[in-house]
Amino acid sequence: MAIKQGEEIKRLFPEVEFKDFLIQTQGDQDKLTVFTEIEGSDFFTRQLEEALLRGGIDVAVHSAKDLEENMPAGLVIAAITRTISPYECLVSRKTQDLDQLKPGALVGTSSSKRKEALLRYRQDLKVGDLRGTIEERLAQLDEGKFDALVMAHAALMRLGYASRISQIIPAQVIAPHPLQGALAIQVRADDRELIRLFSKVDTKGG
Repeated sequence: MAIKQGEEIKRLFPEVEFKDFLIQTQGDQDKLTVFTEIEGSDFFTRQLEEALLRGGIDVAVHSAKDLEENMPAGLVIAAITRTISPYECLVSRKTQDLDQLKPGALVGTSSSKRKEALLRYRQDLKVGDLRGTIEERLAQLDEGKFDALVMAHAALMRLGYASRISQIIPAQVIAPHPLQGALAIQVRADDRELIRLFSKVDTKGG
């Protein structure tokens, strides 16, 4: 996913030569901690931000909705791209939508918001914690560990898995996160040149 997100930013600036530098975050390495325990924290950003602050990298690209509530001093978000889709989607083993899932079906998801919304819509479903990369999550579905998954529509689109989508979940069932599907470009607060460069990002419709 990080590679795809980086490529998306680079396409916005074909005149600039970027050098990729992949950094694994705690969120990439820790497959056990459930998201309800770390929402709003720097779980997915800390290692990138530390590299920015010490000068190891000049730009960090994040999923905008993963930004922590309190950013470290010395860093700024230079731009947030327009979202490619703010919606959640359902991926099911039998290509069923939410209404077609059998009572007691086990649905995997990673956020408390999604869990609560699903159970409000259908109290007869079971909801389980889901972790791992997109590929690892889809593998868990294919292995029969879940009957369906709720995932970010944008993530499946970016990685070329749109054909796996059974349903784009209506906003009245799960309200879209305002930053889902958007990318945040983070730089050092004193790097005026990069701040000026990324101010050109078109955020309309995001």
